Amino acid sequence: MQEKHIASAFDRDLEAIQAMIMKMGGLVEASITEAATALATRDEELAETVRRNDRAIDDLEERVNDEAARVIALRAPTAIDLRMILSVMKIAASLERIGDMSKNMAKRTGVLVQLPQINGSNKALKRMAREVELMLKDALDSYIQRDAELAQDVINRDGDVDQMYNALFREFLTFMMEDPRNITACMHLHFIAKNIERMGDHVTTIAEQVIFLVSGRTPEADRPKHDLTSSSAAAFDGSQEG
Repeated sequence: MQEKHIASAFDRDLEAIQAMIMKMGGLVEASITEAATALATRDEELAETVRRNDRAIDDLEERVNDEAARVIALRAPTAIDLRMILSVMKIAASLERIGDMSKNMAKRTGVLVQLPQINGSNKALKRMAREVELMLKDALDSYIQRDAELAQDVINRDGDVDQMYNALFREFLTFMMEDPRNITACMHLHFIAKNIERMGDHVTTIAEQVIFLVSGRTPEADRPKHDLTSSSAAAFDGSQEG
């Protein structure tokens, strides 16, 4: 009877943590959409909203970690249950990083409003951000449904995001070579593209955690990457801004 009571309490604790994860995921999805929209429409007010709302994402990550630590300390979870708690913490960390990258996108909007537009770049970036948002939605769905196949599909789609990034990188280089006046704008746009590409990597990490949670195995550590620009981009890559 005591064991049943403890198991029931653990289930309630886990449901509360999962509810926070889903709320956090919803905020991050909205952040990606709003940051991309702010860029496409040159909406500085919306960009500021994205930056301001990032605090709520950070707060939720802290709450997830605090609650997870409390559960580990009080419930002494079994190996399988502990795997679940650790996966939740890693998912929360990935969501927080994606939120940071949305905020970084929004920071650039105010600067880009003052610069000449680069033809087609805003639509391409919004399309790329939309793909990452859809990947994130599916990754979160795969977590709730414990669907390893859907999680693997998310991992496979990260290559599409990398290809979008590669194409944009080449376009930005072309614009800069054609007219030096485009250099500043293209550097900011490249920063945004790189942040979106990194969002895709963090979404993939979430999907990998789902596979680990379902199967107990970690997907191959060196997953294929299709970002071919790393060495060329090193000179002006600011993607680690927090």
